[in-house]
Amino acid sequence: MVSLDSGGERTRVNVLVVEDDPRVARVVERGLRDAGHRVAVANDGVTGLAQALGATSDVIVLDVMLPKLDGLALCRELRQQGVSTPVLMLTARDAIPDRVRGLDAGADDYLTKPFALEELLARIRALGRRATAEQEDEILTCGNLRLDVIRHEVTRGERRIDLTLKEFRLLEYLMRNAGRVLSRAQIADHVWGYDTDNTSNVVDTYVHYLRNKVDRDSPRPLIRTIRGLGYTLKE
Repeated sequence: MVSLDSGGERTRVNVLVVEDDPRVARVVERGLRDAGHRVAVANDGVTGLAQALGATSDVIVLDVMLPKLDGLALCRELRQQGVSTPVLMLTARDAIPDRVRGLDAGADDYLTKPFALEELLARIRALGRRATAEQEDEILTCGNLRLDVIRHEVTRGERRIDLTLKEFRLLEYLMRNAGRVLSRAQIADHVWGYDTDNTSNVVDTYVHYLRNKVDRDSPRPLIRTIRGLGYTLKE
């Protein structure tokens, strides 16, 4: 479980590391344990999937290139089975298409090898805090819009709204910050886990998708564009 020390500054989490390179696995495990985290390690995708499904982890550190079952397929399977544990993907690839494939598979963040251990620890702390915050409220509402975090269900009035994983996370982020104007950079960082310098159109595109589903046929649109600033959701 996620916990804080008495000063409220240090987030400790249960971390599952799925990494087939023994050297990288040892370095990551040692660094996480030295930082006070609890760590389990799996060395292939099949074992990692079994551990992710059978144990409670706060964050999963997942290598893309794995034997038996690659990281992308593993992440997709977790999401299909309703596992919403934050996933930090590790890869030697740094091309934007490879990053996008990982994030579209359901990953929350992305770190390219070689990486600094300090950055890995910082990202795990951030994901751990995010997981804690998202556990605080299981049902989010705004007007007649209702989002069930646990069941991954969204309704507006009597109408059920089917969303993709990214659309769901985008709506959840907007609803948790209802009434607050969110910039494209904030949205991209929280929902996709990377800077929006080259991907602002991705945010705009997904807001468009979401608006078509949430505000369709409604006389009172909830998702609003604030020109020059970003987006907000409010009654």
